[in-house]
Amino acid sequence: MLALQRQFLPICMAALLAGTSGDAQDVQGAHMSIELNALEPVEHACRISFLIQNGHASDIEAAVFETVLFDTEGRVNRLTLFDFGTLPAARPRVRQFVVPGLACSSLGRLLVNGAETCTGEGLPADACTRDLELRSRTDVEVVG
Repeated sequence: MLALQRQFLPICMAALLAGTSGDAQDVQGAHMSIELNALEPVEHACRISFLIQNGHASDIEAAVFETVLFDTEGRVNRLTLFDFGTLPAARPRVRQFVVPGLACSSLGRLLVNGAETCTGEGLPADACTRDLELRSRTDVEVVG
């Protein structure tokens, strides 16, 4: 009985692992996700770090998002463009932006208004905006 279990254990483990990687792809789907990952005060500025995941089967050659920064009282602080650059298919990327004259503690909400640019071979026109998943690991709310 023990010998039989030893034979089937590697087969069961392989099947389980194969199923897990396929499930992860299904969950990701063909969409983008943007996570506000960290805010770091730097000299007279705020460094904003994003974790971006391109869930499409094709690379995104250029991705630029129009973003509105609100203060903690809900007032518009500024409208800006964040150029995330090239985003390879199914691979996470971290992008950082230093916003001069912004105190991280005064940032209350970040609104992703839409994609100014989103290009890549074989991508649908709405590849960067359709089913865009937004989240935050900070106290700053991210909406879109």
